[in-house]
Amino acid sequence: MDHHLLAKVEKAIATKDKKPLKTWSRRSTILPDFIGLTIAVHNGKQHVPVYVTDQMVGHKLGEFALTRTFKGHPADKKAKK
Repeated sequence: MDHHLLAKVEKAIATKDKKPLKTWSRRSTILPDFIGLTIAVHNGKQHVPVYVTDQMVGHKLGEFALTRTFKGHPADKKAKK
């Protein structure tokens, strides 16, 4: 758990702020304090909003912001002929 993210979460809870919290810390573990917050996790290109639910507690933030897009396997050129 990164301390700078924990400080942002505590501040958001204290002020009851509903804006997404931007973070680059994909390695941080989701704590029970995060439930109900939206955290914008960086996936290498953009920040992906992740709404934290109780089932996510104990997982890492990076698990919910995918870094790769699968565009399908290339077509087989031999089969076309």
